[in-house]
Amino acid sequence: MKSSFVRQIVLVLFLIAPAACQSSSASRTDNQPTQEESGFVPTLIHQPGGNDLMELRVSQVPGMTLAPVQRIRLSRVLEANGEISFDERQVATISSRVAGRIEEMKVAKWDYVRRGQPILTIFSPDFMTAEAEYVEALEMQKIARSAGQNGNLELANQMVEAARRKLELLGLSREDIEAIKQPSTLRVMRAPISGSIVETKVTRGSQVNPGDPLFSVGKLDPIWITAHIYEDDLARVHVGQELEAVTTAYPDQVFKGVIARISPNVNSDTHTVELRCQVHNPELKLKPQMLARVRIVTEPGFALVVPQKALVFETDSYYAFVQVANGRFERRKVVISSWNEKGYARVVAGLKEGEQVVSDESVQVNALWHLAHGESS
Repeated sequence: MKSSFVRQIVLVLFLIAPAACQSSSASRTDNQPTQEESGFVPTLIHQPGGNDLMELRVSQVPGMTLAPVQRIRLSRVLEANGEISFDERQVATISSRVAGRIEEMKVAKWDYVRRGQPILTIFSPDFMTAEAEYVEALEMQKIARSAGQNGNLELANQMVEAARRKLELLGLSREDIEAIKQPSTLRVMRAPISGSIVETKVTRGSQVNPGDPLFSVGKLDPIWITAHIYEDDLARVHVGQELEAVTTAYPDQVFKGVIARISPNVNSDTHTVELRCQVHNPELKLKPQMLARVRIVTEPGFALVVPQKALVFETDSYYAFVQVANGRFERRKVVISSWNEKGYARVVAGLKEGEQVVSDESVQVNALWHLAHGESS
């Protein structure tokens, strides 16, 4: 009886052993270790004066695929973001030409003024001295003319002109000078151009010296929009080219303008070039520091694009793994910009058309790169 019972136990164990082995094998298949966990470390090839290359087969990273860098035809409409600013040629700083004191402020910051409009009254003995010389010269001219003294009249004329010139240098207009009947220590200063008061430097009672800035006046029509385009779009634009601008503040209104300046420099970090666009602003709606979107109708261009999943972001840069030979990859820094096709990014620098880059599993390949360098990924 006992012998028979033992034989039955042995038979049961014999029958369930294969099933247990199959279950263990299936468990290992479903939970295969990663390349890093399995101890796989790719080989590095050091190139003197160049980037290291990593030897890696597609079959060594499950799911890894390659994709080409493609050249895509661009739209005829070139769009760029920009910021509105004053045309510096249309900004004037009003400075004091005498030593004195501000007696009255007739305008305030952001007021709109017209050319010749009074903006402040200043007290200065310098005005009284210059005006006294002018009044005296006029009196001598009058006496010489009435007496028929041609020699004295010529001298008096020269004195009048010299006194008038001195008053002009102190900031008085021709009309202000003609209106002088007697010397005064108070004088009104006027706006040299029409525009908005951008900045005020003084208040009532401020003491000023020659050369001290008092106001800044800026003209808002026309106005600048500084836009940025990528360097590979540079051949599509030229000075004088017409454009349209829209803003978030006035999304239904289109402002017309032209490209007035193209920067001679390329930003080495962003690979962009600045455009200075002169835009008409008749209703003065556009304000400095507003953001604008510029649209330029031009000849179609081309751009390089790459799948977004081929890019790995680290610290402050993007990287892609480029296949430079069969089974050999170079980790290369890539400069990109936004692209309107979902899943792709526009390549500004770092890649060339037709190059093959790691697409799927680029993050895993990047981890292997760090592992090969003895770093933690």
